[in-house]
Amino acid sequence: QVHLVESGGGLVQAGGSLRLSCAASGRTFSTYAMGWFRQAPGKEREFVAAFRWSGNITYYADSVKGRFTISRDNAPNTVYLQMNSLKPEDTAVYLCAAVWLAAGTPQPREVHEYDYWGQGTQVTVSS
Repeated sequence: QVHLVESGGGLVQAGGSLRLSCAASGRTFSTYAMGWFRQAPGKEREFVAAFRWSGNITYYADSVKGRFTISRDNAPNTVYLQMNSLKPEDTAVYLCAAVWLAAGTPQPREVHEYDYWGQGTQVTVSS
């Protein structure tokens, strides 16, 4: 069973930075896609960033492109989301997600395409 645990959220002023971590366990993740999503109060969960664990291509929502960076460490299996130049509209619960991918499958970027989710970590950006 895949287990994902996020950490690193907090309160930061606009223009500041935070680095979120997602500790992944329970599988060998080389054939998995990993993603970060966020959900603000009263809004739907939305895609933030994603990559294939075995690949080098990263994907970002337009709203965070150039400000956020997704990366990983293989030992231990950890996915990071470096968030710079934070804005009040970035305030949300940030969730890590994972899904097993067959070779050649396009990178998933929709909520329903992911099978495993962490519990989330709150990010609050004050103006």
